[in-house]
This record gives sequence, structure tokens and C-alpha cells, in this order.
Amino acid sequence: MVGVSVSVEVAAPRERVWQVISDLDAEPRFWKGTKSVRDISRDGGRIVREVTIAFGGRKCMQEVFLEPPSRLRAVFTGALDGTKVLDVEERGSGSLLRARWDVRLSGPMSAFGGAIAGRIQKGTEQALDSIRAAAESA
Repeated sequence: MVGVSVSVEVAAPRERVWQVISDLDAEPRFWKGTKSVRDISRDGGRIVREVTIAFGGRKCMQEVFLEPPSRLRAVFTGALDGTKVLDVEERGSGSLLRARWDVRLSGPMSAFGGAIAGRIQKGTEQALDSIRAAAESA
């Protein structure tokens, strides 16, 4: 299992951070480990999609659950199995954005668990910094 937890203070209200993270089509802009996404179905706050990840261009399925304005939960199956959860909390006039990963690598990727965990950690730090910048500049 790969577990990663990263958080960042954002000088923007929770609703603005939520607008950025819930724009699922923009995900590859922030998450460099995501090469592309393709929606398969949408039903209210539940979106099923195919995701191509940067680790060898492998594909996985993702079921995203939107819980406005505070939580986005993505459940992965395929090359990655597990969850990525983004939580947004109000903090005074700003927000705290937290990302938690709990995933298992499958197939050939499982042999590179430590290296991939480091890439997920760095990628998450970079993504949260980019999300913070987008939310603060709006």
C-alpha cells in the first residue's frame, strides 16, 4: 500500500477552492501524474471515467464522488487500486486543502512501490501548490 498525505493553506474561501478542484476536466492541468481523462458517465455527484496515468501511460478506471463544498473522493481500479481524497476546510478567511492517497499498485507497477510513492508525494505537493495558486488568483 502507498499512503500519502499532503496539506496546504490557501488564502481563498473554501467555495473558490472547491470550484477549482471540482472542475474534473481540468485535472491534468494540476495533477501531472494524470495524462488524460475521459468521462464515461455522470449521475449527479458521481462520475465514472477512464484515466490515463503518467506511469507508463497505463489506464485505470475512476469513480469520483463530489460532496460540495468540502470533499472529493476518487476510487481507482486498474493500474492503481484505492482512493484519493481531497478535503477543503474553512480556516478563518482562507482554507486548508488536504489530499490523502491510499492506493495499491498492481501488475508490473507493484515492483516500483517505493519510487512511485515518492512520485505520488511530489506530484501531490505540486498539484496542491498549483491549485492554491489558481484559487488565490481568481
